[in-house]
Amino acid sequence: MTDLAERRLKTVRDHMALECVCDWDAVIATFEHPRYEMYGTGQVFDGEEQVRGYFAASRTPFPDQANEIIALAHDGDSVLVEFFLTGTHLGPLRLKDRVVEPTGKSFKVRMAASFEFPPGGDRIICERPFYDATAVTKALGIV
Repeated sequence: MTDLAERRLKTVRDHMALECVCDWDAVIATFEHPRYEMYGTGQVFDGEEQVRGYFAASRTPFPDQANEIIALAHDGDSVLVEFFLTGTHLGPLRLKDRVVEPTGKSFKVRMAASFEFPPGGDRIICERPFYDATAVTKALGIV
Protein backbone atom coordinates (compact mmCIF):
# COMPACT_ATOMS: atom_id res chain seq x y z
CA MET A 1 0.00 0.00 0.00
CA THR A 2 1.27 3.47 -0.84
CA ASP A 3 2.01 6.19 1.68
CA LEU A 4 -0.89 8.25 0.26
CA ALA A 5 -3.31 5.35 0.71
CA GLU A 6 -2.15 4.89 4.31
CA ARG A 7 -2.59 8.61 5.04
CA ARG A 8 -6.10 8.56 3.56
CA LEU A 9 -7.09 5.51 5.61
CA LYS A 10 -5.78 7.27 8.73
CA THR A 11 -7.75 10.42 7.86
CA VAL A 12 -10.96 8.39 7.59
CA ARG A 13 -10.30 6.48 10.84
CA ASP A 14 -9.58 9.78 12.62
CA HIS A 15 -12.63 11.46 11.05
CA MET A 16 -14.98 8.70 12.20
CA ALA A 17 -13.47 8.53 15.70
CA LEU A 18 -13.76 12.30 16.09
CA GLU A 19 -17.43 12.17 15.09
CA CYS A 20 -18.01 9.73 17.97
CA VAL A 21 -16.68 12.22 20.52
CA CYS A 22 -18.35 15.22 18.82
CA ASP A 23 -15.06 17.09 18.29
CA TRP A 24 -16.51 19.09 15.41
CA ASP A 25 -13.53 21.40 14.96
CA ALA A 26 -11.25 18.39 14.52
CA VAL A 27 -13.77 16.66 12.20
CA ILE A 28 -13.89 19.79 10.02
CA ALA A 29 -10.07 19.78 9.93
CA THR A 30 -10.15 16.33 8.22
CA PHE A 31 -11.80 17.99 5.21
CA GLU A 32 -10.20 19.99 2.44
CA HIS A 33 -13.78 21.11 1.76
CA PRO A 34 -16.59 19.98 4.13
CA ARG A 35 -19.33 18.20 2.19
CA TYR A 36 -21.78 15.38 2.89
CA GLU A 37 -24.01 13.85 0.23
CA MET A 38 -26.62 11.68 1.97
CA TYR A 39 -27.65 8.88 -0.37
CA GLY A 40 -30.43 7.78 2.00
CA THR A 41 -32.32 11.07 1.84
CA GLY A 42 -30.75 12.95 -1.06
CA GLN A 43 -29.73 15.84 1.18
CA VAL A 44 -26.46 17.65 0.52
CA PHE A 45 -24.60 19.65 3.16
CA ASP A 46 -21.95 21.77 1.44
CA GLY A 47 -19.49 23.99 3.26
CA GLU A 48 -18.57 24.30 6.90
CA GLU A 49 -21.74 26.09 8.05
CA GLN A 50 -24.09 23.50 6.53
CA VAL A 51 -21.96 20.57 7.74
CA ARG A 52 -21.92 21.93 11.29
CA GLY A 53 -25.71 22.32 11.03
CA TYR A 54 -25.96 18.67 10.00
CA PHE A 55 -23.84 17.65 13.01
CA ALA A 56 -26.11 19.61 15.39
CA ALA A 57 -29.33 18.29 13.83
CA SER A 58 -28.20 14.66 13.80
CA ARG A 59 -27.02 14.74 17.42
CA THR A 60 -30.17 16.37 18.83
CA PRO A 61 -32.19 13.13 18.76
CA PHE A 62 -29.11 10.89 19.19
CA PRO A 63 -26.48 12.68 21.31
CA ASP A 64 -24.50 9.45 21.76
CA GLN A 65 -24.48 8.62 18.04
CA ALA A 66 -21.35 6.67 17.16
CA ASN A 67 -19.92 4.33 14.59
CA GLU A 68 -18.11 1.02 14.70
CA ILE A 69 -15.91 0.39 11.67
CA ILE A 70 -16.27 -3.09 10.17
CA ALA A 71 -13.98 -2.73 7.14
CA LEU A 72 -11.99 -0.12 5.20
CA ALA A 73 -10.66 -0.21 1.65
CA HIS A 74 -8.69 2.27 -0.47
CA ASP A 75 -9.58 2.48 -4.16
CA GLY A 76 -8.35 5.23 -6.48
CA ASP A 77 -9.21 8.55 -4.86
CA SER A 78 -11.75 6.99 -2.47
CA VAL A 79 -11.81 5.19 0.84
CA LEU A 80 -14.77 2.84 1.25
CA VAL A 81 -16.06 2.04 4.74
CA GLU A 82 -18.54 -0.46 6.08
CA PHE A 83 -19.70 0.31 9.61
CA PHE A 84 -22.42 0.08 12.22
CA LEU A 85 -24.13 3.33 13.20
CA THR A 86 -25.31 3.26 16.81
CA GLY A 87 -27.17 5.58 19.12
CA THR A 88 -29.93 6.11 21.64
CA HIS A 89 -33.08 8.14 20.98
CA LEU A 90 -32.71 10.76 23.74
CA GLY A 91 -33.99 13.93 22.04
CA PRO A 92 -36.82 14.98 19.72
CA LEU A 93 -36.58 13.33 16.30
CA ARG A 94 -37.96 15.43 13.43
CA LEU A 95 -39.54 13.35 10.68
CA LYS A 96 -41.24 14.77 7.58
CA ASP A 97 -44.71 14.93 9.09
CA ARG A 98 -44.13 14.88 12.85
CA VAL A 99 -41.78 15.05 15.79
CA VAL A 100 -41.18 11.87 17.77
CA GLU A 101 -40.39 12.49 21.41
CA PRO A 102 -37.49 10.52 22.95
CA THR A 103 -38.15 6.81 23.38
CA GLY A 104 -34.91 5.92 25.17
CA LYS A 105 -34.49 3.06 22.68
CA SER A 106 -31.13 2.26 21.10
CA PHE A 107 -30.35 1.31 17.50
CA LYS A 108 -27.55 -0.36 15.59
CA VAL A 109 -27.77 -0.32 11.78
CA ARG A 110 -25.28 -1.41 9.14
CA MET A 111 -24.17 1.26 6.67
CA ALA A 112 -21.49 2.07 4.14
CA ALA A 113 -19.82 5.30 3.08
CA SER A 114 -17.36 6.54 0.52
CA PHE A 115 -14.88 9.25 1.36
CA GLU A 116 -13.62 11.14 -1.69
CA PHE A 117 -10.17 12.75 -1.87
CA PRO A 118 -8.63 15.12 -4.41
CA PRO A 119 -5.93 13.62 -6.61
CA GLY A 120 -2.76 13.41 -4.52
CA GLY A 121 -4.48 14.77 -1.39
CA ASP A 122 -5.17 13.25 2.01
CA ARG A 123 -7.98 15.51 3.23
CA ILE A 124 -11.61 14.65 2.47
CA ILE A 125 -13.60 16.57 -0.16
CA CYS A 126 -16.85 14.63 0.26
CA GLU A 127 -18.36 11.95 2.48
CA ARG A 128 -21.18 9.93 0.94
CA PRO A 129 -23.04 7.69 3.40
CA PHE A 130 -25.17 4.98 1.77
CA TYR A 131 -28.12 3.74 3.84
CA ASP A 132 -31.81 3.00 3.98
CA ALA A 133 -33.39 6.29 5.10
CA THR A 134 -35.85 4.38 7.32
CA ALA A 135 -33.31 2.00 8.91
CA VAL A 136 -32.98 3.94 12.18
CA THR A 137 -36.71 4.55 12.65
CA LYS A 138 -37.40 0.88 11.86
CA ALA A 139 -34.76 -0.18 14.38
CA LEU A 140 -36.42 2.07 16.97
CA GLY A 141 -39.88 0.71 16.12
CA ILE A 142 -41.33 4.12 15.26
CA VAL A 143 -42.16 3.69 11.56
